[in-house]
Amino acid sequence: MTTSSEHSGKAADTIFRIIAKLCGLLILATLAAVFIFLGLRAWPALGGNKQEIADVIANLTGGGAQTFWGYVGPLLFGTVLVSAISLLFAFFVSIGIALFISHYAPKRLAAILSYIIDLLAAIPSVVYGLWGGLVLVPAIVPVWKQISAVFGWIPIFAGPVADPSRTVATVGIVLAVMIMPIITSLSRDIFLQAPKLQQEAALALGATKWEMIRLAVLPFGMSGVISASMLALGRALGETMAVLMILSPGLSYSIKLFQASQNQTIAANIAAQYPEANDLGVAVLIATGLVLFVITFAVNAIARSITRKVGA
Repeated sequence: MTTSSEHSGKAADTIFRIIAKLCGLLILATLAAVFIFLGLRAWPALGGNKQEIADVIANLTGGGAQTFWGYVGPLLFGTVLVSAISLLFAFFVSIGIALFISHYAPKRLAAILSYIIDLLAAIPSVVYGLWGGLVLVPAIVPVWKQISAVFGWIPIFAGPVADPSRTVATVGIVLAVMIMPIITSLSRDIFLQAPKLQQEAALALGATKWEMIRLAVLPFGMSGVISASMLALGRALGETMAVLMILSPGLSYSIKLFQASQNQTIAANIAAQYPEANDLGVAVLIATGLVLFVITFAVNAIARSITRKVGA
């Protein structure tokens, strides 16, 4: 015989399950709505009069491109290049900071560093852009010149080094500083959840602290670290203001990190071109945004797949 408390408990479970399903469906509905909106607004640029589209794209690029894919291709390349550089700069530093906070720093210092990291994650991108444009751009030039002088035989470090350094390399550092708090904060929380028994067992068997971290902490947190990195990469892919304020734009497939006017990102290009674009020009820009949306979705899907394999 069931009691009233059992009935109320089952009813609460049912209500919670329904609410959880509705929340999940709401996410899917929102994602589908964004995709449909972008598709409808971008359709004139994808299925309209080719000559009109070519004229608009030529106007947007100063004659640098005539077709949509000729226009979006270099932008997509620049977006991926800048984001990859920022992730490369940020990843190892973030993991090091997270491990220091979780396993090396005294509790009081760890609490202070955690607060600072969380605070950095809340700073608006325009502030990073101002710092990058006013402080980092003139200050980083000697560093890039020295690297180019030593490693200039490698194409990505080839000169001449731009002065001021409104280049992909400088933007990569600014974006790395922006995404570093995301990776650090999530990785720190994951490392703190590593099983204590496994850590103590490794130490009891004679492992050093680093060996214990390598054997018990990093394998446990690897899937979470990858997820954190992909979340940060998503922010870097869509960053607008910091890139717009620092990078000297170009429309090429260049990998020369120290030269200006080589690359541009999709998000920054939309922000720069939107105010002066006509209706068809806006459709072209929205179409590039649709490409960015698809790429971001694909990156997250790949990250999800990698996380499952690592966690298996």
